[in-house]
Amino acid sequence: MLAALTPAAAQQNGLPGGASSLQETYQDWSLACQGGESVVCAVSQQQTQQNGQRVLAIELRRSKGGALMGNLALPFGLLLDAGATLQIDDGAAFEPLRFETCLPSGCLVPLAFDTAAIARLRAGTALKVKVKGTDQKELALTVSLKGLAAALDRLKVLAGG
Repeated sequence: MLAALTPAAAQQNGLPGGASSLQETYQDWSLACQGGESVVCAVSQQQTQQNGQRVLAIELRRSKGGALMGNLALPFGLLLDAGATLQIDDGAAFEPLRFETCLPSGCLVPLAFDTAAIARLRAGTALKVKVKGTDQKELALTVSLKGLAAALDRLKVLAGG
């Protein structure tokens, strides 16, 4: 996972069967939960090269208001001031997002999707991420949305609300 999981919401009965943790896969997305006094869940996707080096990772969790919050981890060698521009399929691009920080695992872009954007994500096939390399050339990365709707449905059940 990109960041330490934060409480998505407390669930009265914990995880199914009293499990202390849970991991499930929904096509291109993974769901991970930790039990305890409150259930903490997130959906994520990682893309790696054949040599195992990570190209990108995305993690999303539900906020109290029903929005999705999370992080996008991108590789080093990007022009940070240019930010990252997201686009769902061929729809209108979102405003460029600023990088928050860089860690040994990559550079992080905070994400926040409201209910309208979540509906577009659920119906979409690809989340396009456009960034610029330090050589000023545009780099386009694609996050598959296959399985995201099912993962979000399960997230809602497990995290409550």
